[in-house]
Amino acid sequence: MTLPPFPQTRLRRLRRTPALRAMVRESALSPADFIWPIFVMEGTDREEAVASMPGVVRRTVDRVGAAAREAWDLGIPAICIFPYTGMDARTEDCALAWSRDNIANRAIREIKDACPEIAVMTDIALDPYNINGHDGFVENGAIVNDRTVEALVKMALVQAECGADILGPSDMMDGRIGAIRGALEEAGHSHVTILSYTAKYASAFYGPFRDAVGASSALTGDKNTYQMDPANSDEAMRLVERDLSEGADMVMVKPGMPYLDIVGRVKREFGVPTFAYQVSGEYAMMQAAAQNGWLDGDKVMLESLMCFKRAGCDGVLTYFAPAAARLLNG
Repeated sequence: MTLPPFPQTRLRRLRRTPALRAMVRESALSPADFIWPIFVMEGTDREEAVASMPGVVRRTVDRVGAAAREAWDLGIPAICIFPYTGMDARTEDCALAWSRDNIANRAIREIKDACPEIAVMTDIALDPYNINGHDGFVENGAIVNDRTVEALVKMALVQAECGADILGPSDMMDGRIGAIRGALEEAGHSHVTILSYTAKYASAFYGPFRDAVGASSALTGDKNTYQMDPANSDEAMRLVERDLSEGADMVMVKPGMPYLDIVGRVKREFGVPTFAYQVSGEYAMMQAAAQNGWLDGDKVMLESLMCFKRAGCDGVLTYFAPAAARLLNG
C-alpha cells in the first residue's frame, strides 16, 4: 500500500482527540482477557505476602472461594491455582501430586462450591511436590521423560475428577499432551480443556514465582534440558504443531513480553486460541519501579497488557488481573 504524500496524508489527524483515537484503535482490552493466577497454602483463614511479588499473597484454601467470587464479579472468567508446598511435604516419588486431598485439588472444589460459574485452571507438573524442585522425576541427575508423563496423567485425572475446567501441563515433557488427552477421553472427561504450556522457555524471569510456591530452595541444577532455549523461535512452532496434533485445545507462550515475537508467530501461523503468561519477574519489575516512583504503575500495567492483545493473544495469565479489571471497569 502506498499512501498519498503529505499534506494529503496527515496520520496525526486520527490521533487528535480521544474520540478519534477510540474509533480507529486496533486492539481492545477487557477483564474477559485475563486468567488470574493465585497461590494456595495449608492453614486456616489467613494470607501471607510473597515478598518478591508486591501485592501478591498466598491464601489458605478456605479463602480461595472469596477470591474466585471477586474475580468473577470483576468480569474475569478464569482463575489458575498454584500450590505452595513446604520442603517437609516434598518427596522423590511426588505422590502428593495426584492425591485428591492435596491443597490444589481441595482448592478446585472450594472454588467450584463458592463460584461455580468461573473456569478453574490447574497446573500439571511435579515441581511443587518434588524434593528436587524439578518438573519431572530425577534419576541419576537426569530428568526422565516417560516415567514423568505417567505421573502427569495421574495428576490430570484427579484434577478433572475434582472439577477442573482447564488443565495446564507446564512440565514440557515430550508426549504428555497425547497421554493426558487419551486418559481423559477414556475416563469420561472429554469435556475438559487442555491449555498447554507449549512454548515455555528456560527463563530467568521465573524467580519470584519459585519463591511463591516454595521451589527456590528445592531446585537443584537448572531446567535447560526440558524447557526451551531462549534463542529459538522455529522450535516453538514445531512444539505448537505437535501439541495441537496430540489434543491441546489452546496453547501458551511463557514468559510473555520478552517473547511477543513468538506469540505473533503462533497466532499468524496456526490461528488457534493463543495465550501468554505475564510471569512473576515481569510483574515484580513493574511493581518495584512503580513503588519507587520511577514509573506510573497503572499506566504501565495496562500498556503491558495491551501489548499482548496487539501481538495476537486471546488472553493473558497475569497477577495484575484484579487491579487491571477494576481500572477497565471504571
